[in-house]
Amino acid sequence: MQDARPNFNIASNDTTRASNVADVLLSVEALKKVYRSGTQELQIFDNLTFTVRSGELLAIVGQSGTGKSTLLHLLGALDRPSAGEVIFRGKNLCRLSDNEAAELRNRSIGYVWQFHYLLPEFTAQENVAMPLLARGDKPNSAVARAAEWLDRVGLSSRATHKPGELSGGEQQRVALARALVTEPSLLLADEPTGDLDDRTSEAIFTLIRNLHQALRLTVVVVTHNLNFARRCDRVLQIENGKVQEVSPSSLVM
Repeated sequence: MQDARPNFNIASNDTTRASNVADVLLSVEALKKVYRSGTQELQIFDNLTFTVRSGELLAIVGQSGTGKSTLLHLLGALDRPSAGEVIFRGKNLCRLSDNEAAELRNRSIGYVWQFHYLLPEFTAQENVAMPLLARGDKPNSAVARAAEWLDRVGLSSRATHKPGELSGGEQQRVALARALVTEPSLLLADEPTGDLDDRTSEAIFTLIRNLHQALRLTVVVVTHNLNFARRCDRVLQIENGKVQEVSPSSLVM
């Protein structure tokens, strides 16, 4: 079944998204991550320093095992660095308590993964409503917002279907709606097309880019797909534990 056309006639209530794209939303300073097991240490990266500007679409690329997903976890307050700082909207994420980090994640940061992680026993609409219910929204309001977001990603006709009844592309659209239903300032996407065929991957990337433009949403996407990375505003490359900015047009597919 072919996905319906997404609805991009979106009016955001978040005035911060309308700020100048040169404004810094996220700042990373001297970031280091080391995993320890007994006396053994594995350094993933060291002294990473960069900024993410409000309203931009930023790609992070690099070979497998270079720490791209680990970095995304740190940017989203899902993990803590061994050293350094991650500053999001003036808050040092490394100093937040677990409860404070959870509150920030639920209200200000959306996540999309390679695998959709939808709850199989619930419908698409119920899955999308989950983050709103988790933060205490009233059920009727949460369900209505979920329906609105399913329409925005072109899946209003599939709202009552469970994940097992949806195609891979439809499942990822539901996951994207779930990530954005709280109207976050930042969307973190970890290989969002990595488990999809070429045609569906292109559709999902285009959807992410169109939502980014319509909402003036800040998006950081980890991807192996250099064709997608070339179409982002900026590209950061991780190699040998270091990060450098590269021109999107310089990427060789």
